[in-house]
Amino acid sequence: MAGSGSGRARSSGAARSGRGSRTAAAELPVARVLVDVSPHHLDRPFDYLVPQKFDSAAVPGCRVRVRFNGRLLDGFLLERLSESDYGGRLAWLQRVVSSEPVLSGGTLELVRSVARRYAGTLSEVANLAIPPRHAGVENEAVPSPPPPPRRPANTSWGNYGHGAAFLEAVHSGKAARAVWQALPGEDWAARLAELAATAAAAGRGAVLVVPDQRDLEKLAEACADVLGAERVVALASELGPAERYRRWLAAHRGNVPVVLGTRAAMFAPVVRPGLMVAWEDGDELHSYPTAPYPHVRDVLTHRAHAAGAALLVGGFARTAEAQLLVESGWARELVASRSEVRKRAPRVTALGEDDTQLARDPDARAARVPAVAFEAVRNALRGGAPVLVQVPRKGYVPALACAQCRERARCRHCGGPLAVPGEVERGAAGEVACRWCGSTEAGFRCDNCGGAKLRAIVIGAGRTAEELGRAFSGVTVRTSGGGSVLDRVDPGPSLVVSTPGAEPEVAGGYGAALLLDARALLSRPELRAGEQALRLWFAAAAKVRPAGDGGRVVVLADSSFSQVQALVRWDPSWYAAIELAGRAELGFPPAKRVASVDGSREAVSGLLGRVELPPEGEVLGPVPLGEEDEEGVAERERALLRVDRGQGRALADALWSAQREHARSGGESVRVRLDPLELI
Repeated sequence: MAGSGSGRARSSGAARSGRGSRTAAAELPVARVLVDVSPHHLDRPFDYLVPQKFDSAAVPGCRVRVRFNGRLLDGFLLERLSESDYGGRLAWLQRVVSSEPVLSGGTLELVRSVARRYAGTLSEVANLAIPPRHAGVENEAVPSPPPPPRRPANTSWGNYGHGAAFLEAVHSGKAARAVWQALPGEDWAARLAELAATAAAAGRGAVLVVPDQRDLEKLAEACADVLGAERVVALASELGPAERYRRWLAAHRGNVPVVLGTRAAMFAPVVRPGLMVAWEDGDELHSYPTAPYPHVRDVLTHRAHAAGAALLVGGFARTAEAQLLVESGWARELVASRSEVRKRAPRVTALGEDDTQLARDPDARAARVPAVAFEAVRNALRGGAPVLVQVPRKGYVPALACAQCRERARCRHCGGPLAVPGEVERGAAGEVACRWCGSTEAGFRCDNCGGAKLRAIVIGAGRTAEELGRAFSGVTVRTSGGGSVLDRVDPGPSLVVSTPGAEPEVAGGYGAALLLDARALLSRPELRAGEQALRLWFAAAAKVRPAGDGGRVVVLADSSFSQVQALVRWDPSWYAAIELAGRAELGFPPAKRVASVDGSREAVSGLLGRVELPPEGEVLGPVPLGEEDEEGVAERERALLRVDRGQGRALADALWSAQREHARSGGESVRVRLDPLELI
């Protein structure tokens, strides 16, 4: 990516023709502009002349309009120069849209760094980092910044080894870095609010990023209680454009010290940054779904390093990437003692999904859970506590197979998967239909063996709620997931059937939790499946009361699995170390840097032919993605490029250069992703 954003790029034909009688600014008449164009071969700034009338408004970082290749396009003015190194005639700035310096200083350096790390363009990252302008908001009265809050006098960080020292380092403005393993039942939002208040009390800013809107609302409430609502803004996609820009400007102008948000907030500007926090960094929502696909943990890690700020990566579980930060010595771990963990954790029991266990108890068989789990539910309900039941899939029976040969049941019309999609509350359960085209299947016949009977591969939340309702008659059964997610439920005996990540809160915790169909999570065809399953289990189990208060968790999975052992022992760091060692042995991130290249066969081969890999780099594939045309010929392929982690920057640079040459030659579009989640 050499030369991108260097300030020495020459103007193209888009900026050659000046217009006669205009007068250029007397001082620094040349504006270096980042034009909003996406191709890699145009990923550089272009020079324009600044008319005298725009001299005072054309400040570095402001939004402008320029004529480029015959079109009027948006751009950002990066810097003003006394002269251009382009020998031809320069075009004029057409307009200064706003003199607000939104892309300058630390924000500009962050955009450049992220673009280089992910082999993306400056325009791509700038569009992610800076929200669209709303003119009315810029003209609103600017309130005075509130005084710094008081530093929290009493916190619970002393429950963790090095916790108090980390808190003190945040207040002192030191570049402390930590990986936090939250205790079961921990009020994580309150702990993060205490950290943010500690940074703000010292006159420093904080950026805290969580996976989803539910987590954001919880964190915003906790921060408002500790810091005061006037010192906090929350950024989320649910906000309208005006309100989002208003809050972003408040942080940019230094009117609020603490910014909370989902993944887009990783770019949020704060004055004198002192703290960066990524909560539940293993959640897939932390990876941006548009080019260049940055990840929250990586961006905040870079921001903390560049600004000399503190960094906290936290969660109930731990990713292999966070474990690498600890094992490399770059970060300390904040972990409670084993005695404290045992005091706070529920009792966890692992049971294999063996039909012989169900045969012992007719009621347990009706509920589709072993007798031990059935008894745990019954005891919790008798004690007046709600019970959480985690089911990996929504719907009724979302996956079916032939009962004779176990081959996946497919639609005779389009080849899509057959399921029973109806929800029990809709009264539509029982009809087999295709999940792709919607065609009903009245007379199934297996293409493999000719069998006519179907069996469920996975039971959905709707079917589970129906079965539990029959087994525990008179008990209220609620479902949470899909388009209907419950934020919280009232204390008292009830059954809450939830998909992973949609578990509602309950005051005092659940009396018990059942983690059903564990094989559906563990058998996902990806390297990260075990890590993701354990993260979802820990998140649900953390909502259950301690064992001393009768809390019980039953996971229907073989106890020989390392993920299950980590849950039973409540030791996520042990599993993270195993996962990291396995990744290193297999040559996958974070031990290696891997990039995927997706596209047509011609596009992938064309790009690969232009990539100059570092020494010892290797190319795996390309292989078909399974998307075929009518003649059965693969249309799209994927190749993987792998290098040692120390050569990750060289890999990104090589991919950026290859995309530039590929675009310049008119090649078909390709999708390049570094360390893509779906492959690892």
